[in-house]
This record gives sequence, C-alpha cells and structure tokens, in this order.
Amino acid sequence: MPSKYANDYAQSDFWSKKAFTAGYPARSVWKLKEIDEKFSFIQKNCVALDLGAAPGSWTLYLLKNGAARVVSCDLNQLAEIVDGEGLTFIQGDLNETAVREKIKSFSPYDVVVCDAAPSTTGNRTVDTARSEQLVEMALWYAATMLKNGGNFAVKIFQSGRQQELLKKMRAMFTLAKGFKPEACRAESFETYLVGIGKKDCNSQ
Repeated sequence: MPSKYANDYAQSDFWSKKAFTAGYPARSVWKLKEIDEKFSFIQKNCVALDLGAAPGSWTLYLLKNGAARVVSCDLNQLAEIVDGEGLTFIQGDLNETAVREKIKSFSPYDVVVCDAAPSTTGNRTVDTARSEQLVEMALWYAATMLKNGGNFAVKIFQSGRQQELLKKMRAMFTLAKGFKPEACRAESFETYLVGIGKKDCNSQ
C-alpha cells in the first residue's frame, strides 16, 4: 500500500480498507462490483465511459474486468494508481461543448457509468436537486453515445423524482430499476439507477 494512503487506511471503514488493500483509491469500487455481478453489467472487450470518474475506482475496475477501452472524465485528476492500457482521461467539465465533443469522438460506448456526486450543502432539497441534474446529464450521454444493447448506471440521491427518472429510463432500456449496493453507507441516502439493454429507438 502506498505510504500516502496509510493515514486514510487507518481512519477508514471496512469497505474503504478493503478497497485500499485491493489497490483501489476509494470504497465505491465495491458498488460497481455489486452492480456488475447482479446485472452481468460489464461485457468482455467493451468500450466504457466513466463520467465524474475521480479518484478513479470505477475506471480501474472497468479496466480490470473486461473493458478494452475506458474513457474517463472529471474536473479533477485520477489517483496515481489508476492506470492501464486502454485508458483515456479527459480533464474538464462534462457540460462543456468541447469536452462533450472529445468524449463523443471515442463513441459509441457499450457501457456508460456515472458515480458523480454534487457538492453538498447539508440541505437535502438542494442536494437532491443537484444530484438529479447530474442524473439528467448522464442520461443525455447514454442517449447520445451508448450503443443499442448497452448498459448504464448512475448514482442518485433518493428523492421524489426517482420514479420519474426510472420511467424515462424504461423508455430507453429493456430493464431499468433502482439498486442500492450493500457497500453504500448505512446513513447515506444515495442509491443507483441501472439500465440494461439500450433499446433501438429507430425501431420503435
């Protein structure tokens, strides 16, 4: 374990310690692992897009579990331990046109994931609204750049709009449902929306 993570390890919980020991920078890796195992989410040699990727646990998991290429984007850099053949990192704002065009240049994708969380204020109404905006952004990427038959997963702070967003996803995917991985903190109100098998909109 790199010495720079030693203090984090000493103060971390079970899932974080497990992540550090396995060579991942954050506990979130186990959430994607649960999604992958439950929904057969990641296919061998897939091309994946990781939105809001830093510090990079999901990117690293994708690279280690079948992805031939992973395009990751975040305002912040990935952790130093996140590396591998097939990784393309784009630093920038996912809402900027130039960043979108660069991400699109690697499309279409077999998998689109987003574990991004908004800057929280402590006001649940404000925080869930910001989370919903991130979900809408991620859905735009899925609608625009995900292959027919592709899979999608996005984090959301639980709110009244969750069912509305799932209804929107059911129009896009063969299967769409909410899923709360065991690795989520007990006190957290985060959960995940998962879409499996993007529909061919041209055939509808």
